[in-house]
Amino acid sequence: MADFNICKALRPGNDCVSARWQPQRQAASQSAPHRCGKTFMMRLFLLPCATFLLWGQGAQAQSMSATTVDEATPSTVQASIARVELGLSTPVVVKGAPEQKMSLIERMAFYQVPAVSIALINKGRIEWARAYGEADIASHRRATVRTLFQAGSISKSLTAIGALRLVEQGKLALDGDANRQLSSWKIPQNEYTRLKAVTLRMLLNHSAGMTVHGYSGYAQGQPVPSLLQVLDGVAPANSEPVRVDLAPGSAWRYSGGGYEIVQLMVSEASGQPFDRYMKTAVLDRMGMDQSSFAPLPAAQRNLTATAYHGDGKAVTGEWHIYPESSAAGLWSTPTDLARVVLEVQQAEAGKSDKILSQKTASSMLMRGLGQYGLGFFVDKVGDRTSFGHSGGTAGFRSQLYGYTRSGQGVVIMTNSDNGAALIDEILGSVAAEYGWPEFKVIEKAAIPGDAAANGQVAGDYQLLDKPAHIVAEGDRLFFQSDLFGAGRMELFAESKSEFFMTAQDMTIRFEHGDDGEVVGFSLLRGGNAYPAQKAR
Repeated sequence: MADFNICKALRPGNDCVSARWQPQRQAASQSAPHRCGKTFMMRLFLLPCATFLLWGQGAQAQSMSATTVDEATPSTVQASIARVELGLSTPVVVKGAPEQKMSLIERMAFYQVPAVSIALINKGRIEWARAYGEADIASHRRATVRTLFQAGSISKSLTAIGALRLVEQGKLALDGDANRQLSSWKIPQNEYTRLKAVTLRMLLNHSAGMTVHGYSGYAQGQPVPSLLQVLDGVAPANSEPVRVDLAPGSAWRYSGGGYEIVQLMVSEASGQPFDRYMKTAVLDRMGMDQSSFAPLPAAQRNLTATAYHGDGKAVTGEWHIYPESSAAGLWSTPTDLARVVLEVQQAEAGKSDKILSQKTASSMLMRGLGQYGLGFFVDKVGDRTSFGHSGGTAGFRSQLYGYTRSGQGVVIMTNSDNGAALIDEILGSVAAEYGWPEFKVIEKAAIPGDAAANGQVAGDYQLLDKPAHIVAEGDRLFFQSDLFGAGRMELFAESKSEFFMTAQDMTIRFEHGDDGEVVGFSLLRGGNAYPAQKAR
């Protein structure tokens, strides 16, 4: 399971994706706290122990009344739910160390994630759905399975379905020149587009050579730009213009900007505002009656989760507004999004054509450039194909994931910038319970720590544009960086110069100058190396 990019330079940010889930994970310990105590306090957790207990007890109380799709849940399903709730683990463990499973409630407290909502798909149906914690901390409003979250980049998967439906109706061409299908705005021509035209297929596959990775949204009360202002990057838009700066079809590069062109194509081809077309042609047809691409009215505020930054503070105005609807504007619930997984599974198997034909559904799940099809990250896993998308906006992190053939999948939504790390751990627990072929815990062998060697590498570093710190505590070594929030992660030695973390699958390789002194390190993740220099 490799990460394919680290959005916003490793920093938890908006509209970020990896091949299967958002790669940014909040710093975590190599083992979760099960009780208050000196060891726990000294090692990693920065909140007072009483704070942890109060927060954890509050979340525990919420979980006791978690709601399900089917209130008459069979005992066998209840047992599976309990094992998922109690089976979380860090993604990497030290080989030979005692197995330590952790509860969802503990990990919510550890990561400061106020609310989590989950819908589990098994045997081609939604087997269960539950919500945990508080949708809003200030009012102590409980999260339920009907609580709305921003879906972030999962919006792109729905947008692709909507665009492909227009292709099937002959209103859009998948491989024709996109500019011939646009009227109110055109992709600006340059030396790249004159060699090869941008197509809808390229836009949906992120291979059109388009700029603008993602969008930051707009705080409540800020002026909100029109779609054309977003595309040209003019005020009040806070993003750069969407332009071609690579030869179309030559490389895979994630582009939320490209999906904004799709938004315009869909609106013009359907003759409707984007949100209205998506409601009638896609959301309503799949029974997603709680979902919407339209800005939420004030009357629905009590139905939504409040968004929270990694430090636990609420996002100003409770959430940001995303006029970039196709890229990041969807509000939804895990239960509604689970219907997307089911529809894709059934269409690909030739069992449903209420949205897309089998041929079109199969094309969505066929890789183009990168590990991406048309609207989904996809991978061949034995006899099945996995498909999914992560989502991240200010204060929200989500994940949609499914398999063809097996009728399995899951959707997880959280209301915290720290949610991606928790989602990873939930995926591991779900995978273990339901026999998935992926998301298995990785075992790595470690050699004993060396206090003298640790002292030589300890110090302050500059990792990309942020400070990072290597902290030595005797024969134990820790990594901390503002790129990952306030927490720190223990480093385990594989050799004298190479150390791994268990909180996430990353390695630090220290580098030495001609005099033998440590001059920096490389942070290795997903096949990429990110350099850091030691401060002098």
